[in-house]
Amino acid sequence: MFTMTYCKFTYYNCLALFIIVLTGCDSSETLSLSKKSIIYCSEGAPESFNPQTVTSGTTIDATANQLYNRLIEFNPTDNSVVPAIAKSWHVTRDGKMVTFYLRKDIEFHQTAYFTPTRNLNADDVLFSFNRMLDENHLYYPVSGGKYPFFQNAQLVDLIDNIEKINEYTIRFQLSHSDSSFLANIGGNSAVILSKEYADELVELNTMQEIDILPIGTGPFKFKQYSSGAFIRYEPHANYWRGKSDLKQLVFDITPRDTGRLTKLLAGECDIIAYPIAHEKIKQHPNLTLESVTSFNVGYFGFNTSKPPFNDPLVRKAISYAINKQAILETVYTGQAEIADGLIPNSSWAYDSTITSQEYSITKAQALLAEAGYSNGFSMNLWAMPVQRAYNPDAVTMAKLIQADLQKIGVDVEIVFDYEWSTFLRKISEGEHQSVLLGWSADHPDPDNFFSTLLSCASAVTGSNRTFWCNEEFDQLIQSALQTNNINSRKAYYSKALKLINEEVPLIPIAHSKRYQARANNINGTLLRSIGGIDFNGVTKN
Repeated sequence: MFTMTYCKFTYYNCLALFIIVLTGCDSSETLSLSKKSIIYCSEGAPESFNPQTVTSGTTIDATANQLYNRLIEFNPTDNSVVPAIAKSWHVTRDGKMVTFYLRKDIEFHQTAYFTPTRNLNADDVLFSFNRMLDENHLYYPVSGGKYPFFQNAQLVDLIDNIEKINEYTIRFQLSHSDSSFLANIGGNSAVILSKEYADELVELNTMQEIDILPIGTGPFKFKQYSSGAFIRYEPHANYWRGKSDLKQLVFDITPRDTGRLTKLLAGECDIIAYPIAHEKIKQHPNLTLESVTSFNVGYFGFNTSKPPFNDPLVRKAISYAINKQAILETVYTGQAEIADGLIPNSSWAYDSTITSQEYSITKAQALLAEAGYSNGFSMNLWAMPVQRAYNPDAVTMAKLIQADLQKIGVDVEIVFDYEWSTFLRKISEGEHQSVLLGWSADHPDPDNFFSTLLSCASAVTGSNRTFWCNEEFDQLIQSALQTNNINSRKAYYSKALKLINEEVPLIPIAHSKRYQARANNINGTLLRSIGGIDFNGVTKN
């Protein structure tokens, strides 16, 4: 039995304070490491329990693959598009009509707060997408009315209509052919929700609970959340791919890397995110260190809406002053590659002619003088308070940058004392002058980097933390999306990358591997190069 507290204020405040307390449980239901339980020590708390509403990695890891499914998804081996909720699909020759044929045996979660009466059908797909696309939809303003991934990809303009053909057939009518459409539909934010649950919440006048008390079709269902402390999931008994062998899955929220390592060594965690002391872990007889080459980028971004970073000369001057090699050796301990540009060299859109900005204090000082700052200036640099694969230690990176910029007369104040969700909210509102952040791709199409991080649309939604809006750049990425010819797309993206190098809204720092450490009795593939982590099929001996 659950007892619930109800919040009648803004969504993010509600999520921060919303605690579900499990009552009447015996000791077997505590955070134990029984044979049927896995405890994953994560680096931060989710902002939401619905990945439609945010793009943060902590939310994606905790929710996207654990609680939900999408119409289609990506094969973890080669990132090809494969069936999921949709057993098959058809794209017309002109690329403007895409029909999905749904499975008939997919059941929603049954929890203490919701009991479904039917399986997933076309109405749930219609609800899930129209909620994000239609500003007049009853659920659109719930949780703030922001759906950053879909808004960044401009799917509102692309999708003219979604039609229910029958109970298990859905057709998307597009305004034009778009080469990234299927990739976007397979992304983490394209999860399918329950319309029946949504209708019930309308009757109860508790609509915001759709993003706080989640109902999905994924391998695990929501059981309990203690804000900032832990999340408890249970297996979905009627999961269409087969029930998990686990009794429970717990996300133990442990922001400090030393704390996670201590818990792993003490047997209090089965798996930890972003481990330190790699050699110590490798030498431990009962532990395994794993890594995956991620589609990501860590960057130093400028708020181009605020002086002095509204001047591209200043931004370029700063880029000359950053010693990327020192950052790579100190922060990434060599487990990353220097980023020449926004996208990693594993992407087909990578352009080898674009090289990383050289490290030159002389050139940095000359450009600062040309911009009218020969005596330097003062600025703030916001360093994210959690570890991510693209930046395992933002505070140390900030201190290295602080020392670099001091050489050209720029005084840097480091801001790092905000909790993760507060940090993200404040920088999305533009309170920063500069920020250390990054991006882990939702899907393998290169547009996921360009549109999400630097488009004018993403400057409005807040995922473009630089607030740089360049019409030429937007036209290039739109042109790339309107052709299926890979060579033509690559040419457009090459021009876009060169424009980024000229304008410097951000400085790409590194493309890194993502690491985790696990006890040897944990089996299965958890890490993904794209799309976070996935506990489906993970077992414990």
